[in-house]
Amino acid sequence: MGGCGSCGDGGAGPFSEGKELVEFVYNAHGGEIKDQPIPHGGLEATCKGCGEKFMLKTFVGKCEKCGGVHAVSPPRCEDPANIQFAGVGYKLPE
Repeated sequence: MGGCGSCGDGGAGPFSEGKELVEFVYNAHGGEIKDQPIPHGGLEATCKGCGEKFMLKTFVGKCEKCGGVHAVSPPRCEDPANIQFAGVGYKLPE
């Protein structure tokens, strides 16, 4: 699994929470995971920043209303309860 964190030294990995999970997924496999589509068309989500409903279509995405950054890791993408929120005011790296 070389370097994905799922078997590593206790650092961030696919079962992290909050901002740590968002940053893990954003950077996983050299950034290749973040923009990949979630199977079955995505996950129905409720923004944990403003409460707006939206569809998380890729592993890292934003609420259309407030820009709140959310993510889910590939091994946990079957359940919307696993979607994590980076926190109010968090901005993705450019």
